[in-house]
Amino acid sequence: MSVVIDSSVALTWCFEDEASPQTDALFERVRDDGAVVPALWHLELANVLLRAEKRGRIATGDVSTRLELIAELPIATDHEMAARAWRDIMTLARAEGLTAYDAVYLELAIRRGLPLSTKDDALISAAQRIGVAALS
Repeated sequence: MSVVIDSSVALTWCFEDEASPQTDALFERVRDDGAVVPALWHLELANVLLRAEKRGRIATGDVSTRLELIAELPIATDHEMAARAWRDIMTLARAEGLTAYDAVYLELAIRRGLPLSTKDDALISAAQRIGVAALS
C-alpha cells in the first residue's frame, strides 16, 4: 500500500467539479500501488454520496457507478479502528485538535508509516506537525 486516503480525496473522484490534476494523479497512484483506509471511510463515502443524491447533485445511478469504480481499486481496509478508538485515536485527536473522525486517518498513517492524502487543512497541518507526509 502506498498511501492512506481520506474520504475528502476519494470523493473528488465522484464529482467532476472537484477533480484536479492532483486528484487524478492520486487516483492513478492508488490504482497502481494501492491504498489503505480505516473502516470509517466506507461510511463517510456513503454518507456524503447519499446527501449529494438527496440534494440532486448526483443521480442514484451515478452513485452506484462511482462506488463500483472505487470498489475496483486496490484499497485495503484496516480494521483496528475500534480497538484503538478510546486510547490512541482519542489521545491523538486531543493532542492535535482534531475530531476523532480525522484522527483515525492520521493514526493509521502513523502506524503504517505511510503518507496521508487529504483535502482537510487541519488534518494536513496536524500531519506535518508530527512528521507524517501529507499529500493534498
